[in-house]
Amino acid sequence: MTIFNRTNKTVPERLVKTRRIEFVYPDSDMPKYFVSGDLVMSHVVAVLSSLFPNGEDFFVNSVRNYRDKITDAELKKQVAGFIGQEAIHGREHRAFNAKLSLMGYPTKSIDKRVEILFKGLAAKIMSKPMQLGVTAALEHYTATLAEVLMRDEKARNMIDVDEVRSLLLWHALEESEHKAVAFDVYEHVCGKHWLRAMMMNYVTIGFMFAVVFDTATSLMLDKNAWNLKVLIASLKKLRHSPWLTKEVRSQIRAYNKRGFHPDDRDATELVDYWRKTLFGSDGYLLERLKGADKAG
Repeated sequence: MTIFNRTNKTVPERLVKTRRIEFVYPDSDMPKYFVSGDLVMSHVVAVLSSLFPNGEDFFVNSVRNYRDKITDAELKKQVAGFIGQEAIHGREHRAFNAKLSLMGYPTKSIDKRVEILFKGLAAKIMSKPMQLGVTAALEHYTATLAEVLMRDEKARNMIDVDEVRSLLLWHALEESEHKAVAFDVYEHVCGKHWLRAMMMNYVTIGFMFAVVFDTATSLMLDKNAWNLKVLIASLKKLRHSPWLTKEVRSQIRAYNKRGFHPDDRDATELVDYWRKTLFGSDGYLLERLKGADKAG
């Protein structure tokens, strides 16, 4: 496989396809604790979903800032797919977040804070290379977490609601498909390792703080979380989460190594499997696609 580098300005061919898809959630029988019936993990997933819409908008804008400076034809094509995929991700997570809000999760207030952070602060204070560095770093986080969901049956089985599991698997597949796009754009237009590593360090601090703070806030608004026995039991389960393993932490840290590239971890077979399972001729999400996407 050809690996992108700034010397020859080439990228390998990748399928980064925009799929116009729509999910519909149960009106009345969707359990509030939809992740293994677990208090804390359900709030964590709700918080992560709340971070996505404005985060996806920021990703799109940070890459679009450099769209006219990309000379590689293959990368141009992938950027178009990246923008389309991220736009649909934002739309579908907004719909999911609206459902979560009706169930009592504070998705609206979290969404508003994220909007202020990205649109009001990051977009105005950070330089364009820094914005792109933030996007590349966060894309590494999402791709790493996405791979866990696709690879680990235990992780998938934690999602109790079929439609929510389908949403997350579709999102995971596309995050894996475009995991190198923002990184390759960064290398194409900037390529400074020190800046890339610095932005990853900032992102790690900010991301961890946001997830912990917003999850704690969300739990405080849930009367069941005030039952200390239930809360402590739920917190103890986090030690066994497939998303918090030593392997996941190692994969995240690899980003700051010189010469790192997202393709260093080859997930081709995994992506091909889920592309076929979800959207192949017998794919179980084909019926969620609209119009020409279903026909294609």
